[in-house]
Amino acid sequence: MNLLSRVSTTAPLLAAGSVAIGLTLGLPQVLAQSAPSGAVPQSPAQAPAKNEDGRYMSADGTPTYKITSDGTLDWYTFSGFRRYHAECHTCHGPEGEGSTYAPALVASLKRLSHEEFTHIVVNGKQSISAGQQQVMPSFGENVNVMCYLDDIYVYLKARSDGVLARGRPAKREDKPEAATKNENTCFGRS
Repeated sequence: MNLLSRVSTTAPLLAAGSVAIGLTLGLPQVLAQSAPSGAVPQSPAQAPAKNEDGRYMSADGTPTYKITSDGTLDWYTFSGFRRYHAECHTCHGPEGEGSTYAPALVASLKRLSHEEFTHIVVNGKQSISAGQQQVMPSFGENVNVMCYLDDIYVYLKARSDGVLARGRPAKREDKPEAATKNENTCFGRS
């Protein structure tokens, strides 16, 4: 079974340009209920909702994070921190701050939607101008990225929104059983 088939069995389909792929979507972007470092807590009406898999989502269905007033991260945002630093920071720099090689994703996520972010990661992107050439390769066949794409997104979104400080998060929720089950399915370990 190929990667796209495995991912498709665990989530709804997302059309990413000309490629239709199944991702662990169905979760919206929302600001954290409360956050460390002086961030302004959101009202209860704006608080993210937790779904049956233990993921947080906004009212529009975009993946999001939850950071409590004591700085505890939801599992998936913590997972995103780990996966980002395993797969993405070599080019995009620690904590998504960018490098001389690739842009700062914390800045990019101020303007990119979840769908645009997903499209770029899955399909890649080329930006060629007189002064420079930037190429983001496609990660659509990389299970170490695709199985955790939403986790990476919510981590970077929390950084972009300014509610998650640099460095390894000190506190996190326990890993939900559904996360282990989804990982096993995505990696073909049933």
